[in-house]
Amino acid sequence: MYSTDDQRKLYDLSKKLLYTPQADLFGEGVAERAEDLRRVIRYHDWRYYVQNDPVVSDFEYDQLYKQLQAIEEQFPALVTPDSPTQRVGKDLVESFGQVAHLIPMLSLDNSYNAGDLDDFDEQVKKLCKLDKDTDVEYCVEPKYDGGTIALVYDNDRFLRAATRGDGYMGDDITLNIKTLKSVPLQASFSKHGIARAELRGEALIRKDIFEKINKKRQDAGEALFANPRNAATGGLRMKDPREAAERGLEAFLYQLGYAVDKEGDDILKRFTTHDQSIHLLRELGFKVPLHQPEPGNHLEETKTCRNIAEVIAFCNAWQEYRDEYPYEIDGMVIKVNSLEYQERCGYTSHHPRWAIAFKFKARQATTRLRDVEFQVGKTGAITPVAKLEPVPLAGVTVQNVSLHNEEFIRSKDIRIGDQVLVERAGDVIPYIVKSLAELRTGSERVIHYPKHCPVCHSELVKPEDEAIWRCENSDCEAQVLARMIFHTSKHAMDIEGLGESTIEKFYKLGWLHSIADLYRLDYEKIAQLEGFGEKSAANLRNAVEKAKRNPIHRLLHSLSIHHLGRKGSTLLAAEIGHVLDLKDWDLEKYQTIKDVGPVLAQNVFNFFQNPHNIELLETMERLGVNLHQTDEDKKAGVNTEGPLYGKSILFTGTLSQMTREEAEKRAAAAGASIASGVSKHLSILVVGEKAGSKLKKAQELGTVEIWSEQEFLQKIEQ
Repeated sequence: MYSTDDQRKLYDLSKKLLYTPQADLFGEGVAERAEDLRRVIRYHDWRYYVQNDPVVSDFEYDQLYKQLQAIEEQFPALVTPDSPTQRVGKDLVESFGQVAHLIPMLSLDNSYNAGDLDDFDEQVKKLCKLDKDTDVEYCVEPKYDGGTIALVYDNDRFLRAATRGDGYMGDDITLNIKTLKSVPLQASFSKHGIARAELRGEALIRKDIFEKINKKRQDAGEALFANPRNAATGGLRMKDPREAAERGLEAFLYQLGYAVDKEGDDILKRFTTHDQSIHLLRELGFKVPLHQPEPGNHLEETKTCRNIAEVIAFCNAWQEYRDEYPYEIDGMVIKVNSLEYQERCGYTSHHPRWAIAFKFKARQATTRLRDVEFQVGKTGAITPVAKLEPVPLAGVTVQNVSLHNEEFIRSKDIRIGDQVLVERAGDVIPYIVKSLAELRTGSERVIHYPKHCPVCHSELVKPEDEAIWRCENSDCEAQVLARMIFHTSKHAMDIEGLGESTIEKFYKLGWLHSIADLYRLDYEKIAQLEGFGEKSAANLRNAVEKAKRNPIHRLLHSLSIHHLGRKGSTLLAAEIGHVLDLKDWDLEKYQTIKDVGPVLAQNVFNFFQNPHNIELLETMERLGVNLHQTDEDKKAGVNTEGPLYGKSILFTGTLSQMTREEAEKRAAAAGASIASGVSKHLSILVVGEKAGSKLKKAQELGTVEIWSEQEFLQKIEQ
C-alpha cells in the first residue's frame, strides 16, 4: 500500500507536524496542514492496525490526532467525509472474511492528567444538566493493551467473534477465539431474558507467558515479538487455530454492548448501571475486571468511584502499580456508571461522550540515533552507548541508551542515523526496542566495534564464554576512575560525599591515582575548593574515617573483582580472618564454598595472585582501612545450626519493619540461602505489602511456603 519512499516521507512529515508550535497551528496554510495531518494519521493507522508494527508511540499518534481535531473544530469547513476524525481507523485484512458489528465499536477520547479528567467530569455534568456540585458515579477499569474483540452469542451459544476493524465491520476470527479457554462456548443468557448479545473485550497474553513464548522463539532462531500486544494481535489473525492456541491468549470482557430478547427489544434498558452488566457477565462465567484484588495483586482491577476525585486517586495508584500487574496495560478507562446518564451524554462520530481513557505516561517514543560512544567499565568491559536526539519519555528526557554488546547491535541491525523506537522498561531503564529500517535514506552507517580500547588504546579481547569485549589493561585511566567511583558507592564502602562528580574533580586535580588515595586526602586543600568549605571537608573526613571501619565483605565487594557481587563477598568474608588470607588460597579451596563456582573462583584467585593488588591492600591497611573479619562478617556466614538452615528464601513486596537488604542478612544469619526468583527449588516466600507476580507464581506452584513478615521474624527468633 505504501512504498518505502512514501513511508519515509510520511514519517518525516509526522515528526515535523508533531513539533508545530500551538501558536502556528491555526495560522497560514491551515488547510494544507489539516490535509497533511489526515495523510499521516491514515498512514499510522495502517502501520498500527494492518501491519501491527507502529513507527510512532501511542502518545505521538494522539498528539497528531488532537492537532487535527483542534483545526477541524476551529474551521468546520475543512472537515472532509473521509477524515480520521469522522470514522475509526481500519484493521481489515483481506484474507479474513468480514462481519458487521451489531452496534458500532467506537474509540475512546484520551486524557493524560487530572486536569483532563476534571474537564471530562464538568462536560458530563453539563450534558446531563446536573449541578456542578453534584457527584457523578464512575466505573474505572484497566485499559488493556492487547487486541480488541467482539463476541456474539445467540440462544446461549457462542456464535462468532470479530476484531474491531473499522468500528462497523471487523475480521471474522471465530475459530481462533474458540481456542481461548477464557471464552465460554455456552452461557446462560436466556435465564436473564437475553436471546442475542454482543460483548466487547480484549485478547491478552500474560507477561510471564509472553516471556516463555519469546524464549521458545529465541531457542528456535525465530524473530522475537516486540511486546505482548503484538504477539496477541498476531495470534488473533493466525490462519491455523492450533497456532493461535499456542499463544496463550486470554480474553477480558468489559462491556455488554448489545442485548435483545426474542422479540428484539433492548434488554439493556432493564439495567440501571454499567456495573450491573459487568456483574452479569461475571455471573455467566466470563473473565471480567474484578472489584476485589486477586491474591498477589495490591489493587482491585476495577472500582466504582463516587466522584471524579476518587477516579483520579485510583488512576494515579494504578499508574504506580502497573508494573506489578501480570498483564500489560497502558492506562485506565473511566465510564459514567449510570446508563441513563450515558444516554444523555450520547456520542460523537468518533467516541462516546460518557467514557474517556486516562493514558499513563508515555513509555515509548521514536527518535534518531546520532552516534555511538564506547565506554570502559571498572572491569574493562566495553559498552556501546547510543547517543540519541533528546526525546521526552515517561517524565524524563532520554538521550543516552546502552546498546549492551556487539551481538545486541547485530541482532537488531541498529545503525548510526537510524530512526529507533525507545522504551523505558518499568519507567526506569531506557531500551531500544528496534530500528525502523523502512525509514532509512541510505545515509545510515553500520556500527563497527573497536579493536582497541577507546581510552588507553590497548588491544581488546573477547573471552570465549562472554559476549563482552574487554580492555585487559588494569591501569587504563577509564578503569581506574570507574573503580574508584564504584568503591565509594552505596553497596560498596558507602562513603557519603565522594560521588562521581567529586571523584572526577579530585582525579583531574591529580589527587587520586588509585582507591588507596581516597584514604589519604588533604582535607585542608579540599576546604579551599569552590563549593566545599571547612564544614564540607570535615563531613567528608568523617565519612572516610567511618568507611575505614567497614566489615570486610564490603571491602571485598568494592574491589571490582569480576563476577564478585555482594553475595559472593559475604560468603568469602565469613571464611577468612583477614582479607590477605586469600592470597594463600588455591582454586580448590574457593570451590569448597557453596555457591562459589569455577568462574568466580578463578577471578578471585587471579586477583589475589597479582602483587600489585596485594600491595594496594597493604597500603590501604596502613592507612587505617580494616582488613580483619568483623562480627557482622561472621554473622553473615551460613549458620548450620540456624532455624532456616537448608532452606532457600525470597522476599517480595514492601517490608514494614526492615529493609529488603536487612531481611536477607537476617535470613542468611539464620542459615538460609537467598534465592534469585520463584522456582520449584524455592522453600519460602516472605510477603510484604504490594506483593506482585512472585506471590501468584508461588501460589500456583503449590510447593512454596508463604510467610508474612511477622512469621519470618518469629521463625528466626526461635
